[in-house]
Amino acid sequence: MPKMKTKSAAKKRFKVTGTGKVKVQAAGKRHGMIKRSNKFIRDARGMTTMAEPDAKKVIKNFLPNGGGL
Repeated sequence: MPKMKTKSAAKKRFKVTGTGKVKVQAAGKRHGMIKRSNKFIRDARGMTTMAEPDAKKVIKNFLPNGGGL
């Protein structure tokens, strides 16, 4: 059987923590900052934890080997 490969796009976007949670960059900061409030921009800084049902799908389909841990 061939080995399961990690999706290259996924390993650039997601990071799996030691407890199995998936960390992602906060959404909504690529463009259009003028129309966003300063509070939104501040709160969207850094990494955030992905919702559990979505995290399961990401690990199963895109990061079978743990995403480069």
